[in-house]
Amino acid sequence: MYAVTIPQPGGPEALTWAEVDDPVPGPDEVLIDISASAVNRADLMQRAGLYPPPPGAPPYPGLECSGRVAALGANVTQWHLGDEVCALLGGGGYAEKVTVPAQHCLPVPAGVSVTDAAALPEVACTVWSNVFDLAGLRAGEVLLLHGGGSGIGTFAIQLAKARGARVLTTARAPKHQALRELGADLTIDYAGEAFVAAVRAATDDRGADVILDIMGASYLERNVDALATGGRLVIIGLQGGRTAELNLGTLMAKRASVLSTALRSRPADEKAAIVAAVRKHVWPLVENGQVRPVISTRLPMSDAAEAHRIVESSEHLGKVVLVNSRR
Repeated sequence: MYAVTIPQPGGPEALTWAEVDDPVPGPDEVLIDISASAVNRADLMQRAGLYPPPPGAPPYPGLECSGRVAALGANVTQWHLGDEVCALLGGGGYAEKVTVPAQHCLPVPAGVSVTDAAALPEVACTVWSNVFDLAGLRAGEVLLLHGGGSGIGTFAIQLAKARGARVLTTARAPKHQALRELGADLTIDYAGEAFVAAVRAATDDRGADVILDIMGASYLERNVDALATGGRLVIIGLQGGRTAELNLGTLMAKRASVLSTALRSRPADEKAAIVAAVRKHVWPLVENGQVRPVISTRLPMSDAAEAHRIVESSEHLGKVVLVNSRR
């Protein structure tokens, strides 16, 4: 098969479309003939040599894919040959084939093409596990979402609104209209507007119940200031740095929480539980049209370098999808 390899870490030009060995499924795995994958920030970090795949994962980038089941491990009973699936991966999505634990697969939702389904697993599992499972966002609460124009952002806006929350989001100004059309109640231009003041003004000085943050250190103090009493800050990215000081007195006075998670490195059984919860709670909303994948660009998988340049620019809205044009 062919896959996108990284002979040496570097910029987008480091990505190389090359012939590699076919994977073979283990007893609890399925082999997927990949139709498409999608680009995530973690892929850019891996390409730069900053985020190696976990032990046992394929060396190629790609944390999600869609396609058809081509082979079954000896213990697999829940899937059949030819089933259309999408899957949460530890790596290997930028390829023509991949093996994955059977419990990390989801059926392609009704009403979504097998290609576009590649844009769903990582964002659905990330948003569900952090915003709803860990932070416990409830109907009627306020979610502040940083990076609303990203794949995670566009998905989180829709899912939070579908479950009855009020959504405030930061994003570049040119994306605001599209985000409001997805359901955002308030869009904040992070380049020219103080988001803490905007959140407080929009909530009668109460603050946000849950904040989903991709920035890390550079936003930490302001995020805590923007929290409501009893609020929960969940950090899932470090685009703004890793180290920051925090006034713990402010956190204690608000009886607030700072939480942080990573999805890729979780044990297989934890990922399986998240995938099962997504199938139960999120997939019905995708199938009835309340939540949909937002895709800005589709490119051949062999053009992964260009896809990475687009994501690095942050000018896209939603996901960039890589299509296996050799199928």
